[in-house]
Amino acid sequence: MSTSFRGLSPAEPGHPGSTDTAGEPDWVTAFVQRKEERDKVDRLKEEQIRRKKREDRLEKIRNNVQLKYAAKRKRSEEEETKRLLQLSKEALSQGAGDDVLDQLDHNEEELILAEYESDEEKKVVSGLEEDDDDLEEEHVTKIYYCSRTHSQLSQFVREVQKSPFGKDTRLVSLGSRQNLCVNEEVRRLGALQLINDRCMEMQKNKHEKKSDEENEGKKRRVSRAVCPFYSYEQMQFLRDEVLVEVKDIEQLVSLGRETKACPYYGSRYAIPAAQLVVLPYQMLLHEPTRSAAGIKLKDQVVIIDEAHNLIDTITCIHSAEVSGSQLCCAHSQLSQYMERYRKRLKAKNLMYIKQILYLLERFVAMLGGNVNQNPGCQTVSQTGTVLKSINDFLFQSQIDNINLFKVQRYCEKSLISRKLFGFVERYGGPATAVKNNKENQKMAGLQNFLLTLQQGSDKEGTPQSPPVEAENDQLRAASPLMQIEGFLSALTNANQDGRVILNRQGTVGQSSLKFLLLNPAVHFAKVVEECRAVIIAGGTMQPVADFREQLLSCAGVDPARVLEFSCGHVIPPENILPIILCNGPSNQQLEFTYQTRDLPQMMDETGRILCNLCNVIPGGVVCFFPSYEYEKQVYAHWEKTGLLTRLATKKKIFQEPKKANQVEQVLVEYAKCIKRCSQAGGQMTGALLLSVVGGKMSEGINFSDDLGRCVIMVGMPYPNIKSPELQEKMAWLDKTMPRAAGQAPSRVLIENLCMKAVNQSIGRAIRHQKDFASILLLDHRYARPAIFNKLPQWIRERTQVKPAFGSAFAELRKFHRGKLDAL
Repeated sequence: MSTSFRGLSPAEPGHPGSTDTAGEPDWVTAFVQRKEERDKVDRLKEEQIRRKKREDRLEKIRNNVQLKYAAKRKRSEEEETKRLLQLSKEALSQGAGDDVLDQLDHNEEELILAEYESDEEKKVVSGLEEDDDDLEEEHVTKIYYCSRTHSQLSQFVREVQKSPFGKDTRLVSLGSRQNLCVNEEVRRLGALQLINDRCMEMQKNKHEKKSDEENEGKKRRVSRAVCPFYSYEQMQFLRDEVLVEVKDIEQLVSLGRETKACPYYGSRYAIPAAQLVVLPYQMLLHEPTRSAAGIKLKDQVVIIDEAHNLIDTITCIHSAEVSGSQLCCAHSQLSQYMERYRKRLKAKNLMYIKQILYLLERFVAMLGGNVNQNPGCQTVSQTGTVLKSINDFLFQSQIDNINLFKVQRYCEKSLISRKLFGFVERYGGPATAVKNNKENQKMAGLQNFLLTLQQGSDKEGTPQSPPVEAENDQLRAASPLMQIEGFLSALTNANQDGRVILNRQGTVGQSSLKFLLLNPAVHFAKVVEECRAVIIAGGTMQPVADFREQLLSCAGVDPARVLEFSCGHVIPPENILPIILCNGPSNQQLEFTYQTRDLPQMMDETGRILCNLCNVIPGGVVCFFPSYEYEKQVYAHWEKTGLLTRLATKKKIFQEPKKANQVEQVLVEYAKCIKRCSQAGGQMTGALLLSVVGGKMSEGINFSDDLGRCVIMVGMPYPNIKSPELQEKMAWLDKTMPRAAGQAPSRVLIENLCMKAVNQSIGRAIRHQKDFASILLLDHRYARPAIFNKLPQWIRERTQVKPAFGSAFAELRKFHRGKLDAL
């Protein structure tokens, strides 16, 4: 940080008789300066007093156990009072004789959109935003620590709890509503977007409750659902508890249930006073989410851990895809909704609904379909993939005259997707019991249409999903407008920063529109601009050129501000043996290109290598293949040739499943087998796990100790260069980035994507200081300097290049025998 000063000359203020540039006497200027200094001192004193009060309050809570019991007793009394009031209301309502049909009509009130007050971006439109003044407490200097998953964050919090700083650190853990919500009614919705919308709607109902009570004498209204955990007093109490003692997500949820307070909002209230904020980096990297959570990065420190896929994460967060089925389904639902409640909707709501319907109609037309026909039955005449700039897409779809910023804000503020979901849940869901009344008879058309959509997609041969995934799909399909809102938001990016991909397949329902973000730096720029410091960290960050060029340089960061630090591994050099193998046992050169890897002799050579290694390596061996398809192909070939039977005599063979819900079971069986073999001895020495680079087991899984005594990488996992998305990214890089060391940026990107995946996979085996493992890279191309230099330094320094298999096998046998003798 630098500060510039301007010295005083005789003609400048500060010298008697002089005047400033505005013609003011010097004594006036001096008075104004002194007043500004006094005001600044007063503000600092006030902030110091506020901090002192906060520290005193937290210390009092920390030491005064009676205060906690008093708060708990007060909560119990309030709950008992509410229960008695509810019982009295129920007693009064019995025999009231209300008309049942009228009651049903009143229950529909919550499905009707509230009046949309304003289009102005800065205008406050809800009571919830008015309450955000409570979050305007001065933020102390803090560290935002981000990682990829909640489990990684919980692990970090537990380390803080064990550290000498655990008792004195004010730490708050942030998470999504899906992880922090304690309202079982809302949690049952399952899908994150549904939980978000339901939560926001219940808050809105709470703020509207007062005005409804004022109008109770004029017109009877059925009270709308409000969240019992959204209590300001209880959330303030939860905030203080969080700041007094370090808690992870699970402990925070338990505290929320115990105190009857919302952990999601209670933790947000704790942000200003916290010294360390722990959160998933999706929450920090997405500006609307960051703003809604009350996160202020100005002059703060941000640490992004596990950042090896940071660029991909930013790209995914700000990309969106919608299918033709979703577009047609949303149009049908919204049309039915508008017709049913047309007389109850305000003019501005109707205007925006009509605009959304027009957008949906034009999107389907761009896919070559008609929004009023079943998308599963409409055949696309011209199939293929077409990429367009944002402006070209807007002009060709004839929606360039619509202000997408206003439509996006309307969708966000009106909660239209939530209202539509409630409407479909009430009348349109296939599982909904349809009562024989006039209202439901009118809605039969929508229900039948949704059923035809489902039947149409089944006819097209869509593969059956497992029960859990099918349930999530049903939730997503119930309100496809949620996904479409994300696509509309993506279209508001600058023209040069993204592309729209029109993927036209056999039918309109199978076709899709996708927004691809090309320049992730445009969304990362605000983070690096506001923060005092940003630390991008990870165990396998190499190669780092992507971060420097695609993120930092494109975000306008001064190269002098970027510092790079790399350190070695905690294990001693003799505990790792990395080998690049150029030829197999029969002297077949190892080069697994798309042209050669399918040859029978290449698959046979790979099998012979594994057979030899399994004879001398105890415990677990993990073998990574470039893709699921290639792993299946090799497995089938080995089964046919009998090589699989030879492998199975030494190691029990496991395959990585494609379905996420089966991974845990395979890992448990794999670990049990290794433990059983090590205890029993005999011919079977452990297990062989056939995994896939970029799959479920190449990241976040620890193959420590006997679970991974050897990691084998078959070939080089280059991405599919024929992918339209990748081709567009390569073209954009060649156009915007300078050449590096004579190489085109697109070529560097391909190599970096490959080596990041390799580095992430081979790092699974070494997990602690006393661990040991061998690493075998099966492809002579790893020895090329451009590729070799992209290995992590701690692996690169110890890597041996072996042209022949014999010397590599001898080295591996010596290494593992030596380690076994040492044990």
